[in-house]
Amino acid sequence: MPINQTASATVNVPRGLAGVVVTDTALGDVRGLEGFYHYRQYSAVDLARTRGFEDVWYLMVHGGDLPDAAQLSAFTAQTAELRRLPEDVRAVLPALAAASGASGPLAGLRTALSLFGASKGFRPVYDIDTDQRRADTIAAAAAVPTLLTALYRLGQGLEPVEPRADLPYAANYLYMLTGSEPDADRARAIEQYLISTIDHGFNASTFTARVIASTGADVAAALAGAVGALSGPLHGGAPSRALDTLDAIGSRDRIDPWIRQHVLAGDRIMGFGHPVYRTEDPRSRMLRGIAEQFGGPLVDFATEVEQRVEAILAELKPGRELHTNVEFYAGVVMELCGLPRQMFTPTFAAARVVGWGANILEQAEDSKIIRPAARYVGPEAPVAVPTMA
Repeated sequence: MPINQTASATVNVPRGLAGVVVTDTALGDVRGLEGFYHYRQYSAVDLARTRGFEDVWYLMVHGGDLPDAAQLSAFTAQTAELRRLPEDVRAVLPALAAASGASGPLAGLRTALSLFGASKGFRPVYDIDTDQRRADTIAAAAAVPTLLTALYRLGQGLEPVEPRADLPYAANYLYMLTGSEPDADRARAIEQYLISTIDHGFNASTFTARVIASTGADVAAALAGAVGALSGPLHGGAPSRALDTLDAIGSRDRIDPWIRQHVLAGDRIMGFGHPVYRTEDPRSRMLRGIAEQFGGPLVDFATEVEQRVEAILAELKPGRELHTNVEFYAGVVMELCGLPRQMFTPTFAAARVVGWGANILEQAEDSKIIRPAARYVGPEAPVAVPTMA
């Protein structure tokens, strides 16, 4: 029921629109009570374990089934060719990297995406057909890793590394970031992380992209808005903060007192808890397994902290379950694979841009603009403006 003059006093809208269904989607779902989520008709975790990034990218933007060998080969070649940036975009990246400063590559990406869309001649999704919309989302998603790695390297005083068409998406991303071809285990670990974070329901950045797409704006505008939402520490900014928590604890003898102090103070422990899952986050479970395959002191310490947080919370706050979310072990895996912490959230964006694109495509098929209402709770407003005495 729409909120209007009659209904505004009686409709109870939960804070943050928690649980409010705003539209239908065929892209996937998050079943928080079951600890399960899926992309179209496939378990997202199963896809991360068994398929490549390009397989899932194809599935998200084309629908239907996973690609066969011929479709995958064609799609992989198509997206690899789109990695190179237009010259006018390349030319301004040094200035963007310098202006972004401590804010990092994600801040630069917002502007770079707008420029990229203008350079490529992106038109409002309202004015173009489905095929052109799809082409725009694929072009933008293919360019995002190149933009992010170039902005990072320029910010470090290094020359950008040109993309390679012979490497898969994840391996090419690591290559452009470091300048060296990654070993197979680390490339696969990052690929699995990227697949697991392509989409995840109507999170803040995805909803932002859809709101902008509902206005009929172009793909780059919707993606730039999504990046802005992702940059917030309560959304995509948590992987490095989860590792900061491990750094703050420091040693095994400090685990229990540190956790007790923060639980009793009501502080949020970064990397724990999720607004949807009431069970263990399936992405965290998968990434823990990847981390354990690498092993080492960081993994041992992280798993002990996880166990102690859950145990101490059960003791001090009975009935309140708190499990690791995707950011906790995502940070551990990215650290083990040699990614700088400044690139943790940008790496998240390099995956989520595919999901944003799929959501933009779906939203663009609906001509209805997303325009909710707010309940006014300020001082009473008279109909007529009082006259001056």
